[in-house]
Amino acid sequence: MDFKIDKKDGYTLVQVLKDKLDTHIAPALKSELVLISGNGEKSILLDLTPCTYCDSSGLSAILVANRLCKNANGAFVLHGLQPAVERLVSISQLDSVLNISYNMDDAVSTMKGQIELNK
Repeated sequence: MDFKIDKKDGYTLVQVLKDKLDTHIAPALKSELVLISGNGEKSILLDLTPCTYCDSSGLSAILVANRLCKNANGAFVLHGLQPAVERLVSISQLDSVLNISYNMDDAVSTMKGQIELNK
């Protein structure tokens, strides 16, 4: 399994378990995110802690999650960016669009705060 999914109180935690978010796992991640959203889940916390590499297909999966949550009036938080992935997100200027957290407690707080704002 390339990722782990846990339903939490008010959101779904998706943890990528591989060190590369690339063309090998990004399509499966996108499909899973669409299924999560299709099942009525509005908010997703995406944990990329193990990922030391991300390509354009990985960025696409991240943007799909953000769009799905936004369209559902939910919240999306990205957590655990390693330096190379953080650089790619920054170069792509997505750091101004995405909710990014570097600490899991902060990620959960941000998630709950976003959920409250969207009620």
